[in-house]
Amino acid sequence: MITLKEALKLSKEELNNFKAELKAKIEADPELNAYIDVQNIGDGVPIAIKDNIQVKGWSITSGSNILQGYIAPYNATVIEKMTKAGLSPFGRTNMDEFAMGSTTESSFYGKTLNPHNSDCVPGGSSGGSAAAVGAGLAIAALGSDTGGSIRQPASFCGIVGMKPTYGRVSRYGLGAYASSLDQIGPMTQNVEDAAILYDIISGSDEKDSTNAKMDDKVCQNLNPDRKLTVAVLPHYVENASEDVKNAYAKAIEALKNAGHTIIEREMMDAKFDISAYYITATAEATTNLARYDGIRYGNRVEGENLQDTFIQTRSNGFGDEVKRRIMLGNFVLSSGYYEAYYVKAQKTRHIIKKQYEKIFEEADLILSPIAPGTAPKFGELKNPIDMYLSDIYSISVNLAGLPALSLPISKSEDSMPIGLQLIAKAYDEQTLFDGSMSLERAINYKKH
Repeated sequence: MITLKEALKLSKEELNNFKAELKAKIEADPELNAYIDVQNIGDGVPIAIKDNIQVKGWSITSGSNILQGYIAPYNATVIEKMTKAGLSPFGRTNMDEFAMGSTTESSFYGKTLNPHNSDCVPGGSSGGSAAAVGAGLAIAALGSDTGGSIRQPASFCGIVGMKPTYGRVSRYGLGAYASSLDQIGPMTQNVEDAAILYDIISGSDEKDSTNAKMDDKVCQNLNPDRKLTVAVLPHYVENASEDVKNAYAKAIEALKNAGHTIIEREMMDAKFDISAYYITATAEATTNLARYDGIRYGNRVEGENLQDTFIQTRSNGFGDEVKRRIMLGNFVLSSGYYEAYYVKAQKTRHIIKKQYEKIFEEADLILSPIAPGTAPKFGELKNPIDMYLSDIYSISVNLAGLPALSLPISKSEDSMPIGLQLIAKAYDEQTLFDGSMSLERAINYKKH
């Protein structure tokens, strides 16, 4: 598969031929289920789009039954920026329903398979985007990351996935899960392509009140030869698998050999991250999904009266995981529990943010695992608690609003990819990409 950097140099005729070949390749591999459908929009470089990002004229459903038949009347800001830069949406990719999940198993369209082992999950919620890039069925893709939903599937599928600083990429046109956590980001074959796509989709947007109104770019200043101070977390990885521990040790050695300074630091028990995240995320989700009532938004299931219509619509329209998170969100926001749960979660979130700030007083980057192990087999995370705990290493980044990048480091004994993430301070994407390029070069990961 050609890279994004290479594709941007193709002529119009070469691009059209490439798209035809790509479409044929996708149609020849339907079992992977990475794409929900393929639609060639415009003459630009084809980019796969997660099914919760608005593309005008497309059916955009967030992987849910309740949005079947909805046609997007406008483009998300990231799509507008892409088309102006010579890229074009090429197909919508499968995802966990409303981005709630870690495996794609909650999708209305059925599960996506991991391109490295069809018995294993591709990760989630951006599993379709990760599988498409990992299988060579996309040059690059867009995903969204609420608690690791770009970085975790990127790790499981052996690709690069980047979550920008909160506010650096407009959320206008993104189907909301948890508004204070969501960010759109690039999923690519290498770090440089991620930087190129990040530069294209990031920047100011008057339509997003949480947008940072910053237009600085990273590609023109990429420097993998910069010598940085990287914090590592030896006790933080104790509960990870041996494969992840070995990858962590390999990455540390590679960073040392590349001339970076390694310092050891500690972070508090990640159980606090999980508690704060799932209280915050479910509270925001229950608010965001309240609009899908069959009256204003979403497919309607007629009941005997207004209340019954409301109940039938949501009961039939939402899957089990979405219902579970709506119930949790309503509980933590309810009278008598708001102070005990939601307010405490926000206080904990502040502590997590301060913890990162303390480490960044001495370090440029932090090296961290993304998941406790490699991609699990389908059904292994059937218990919701097990699925929630699998996010142990990724969610604190979203709670603190920081940028992070997942890149492949090694493979397990059964040849499954293992990725790690570098984390930078807020709005310091330049350092994140410089350090990531340096690590990528030092590791020299082989896909096959």
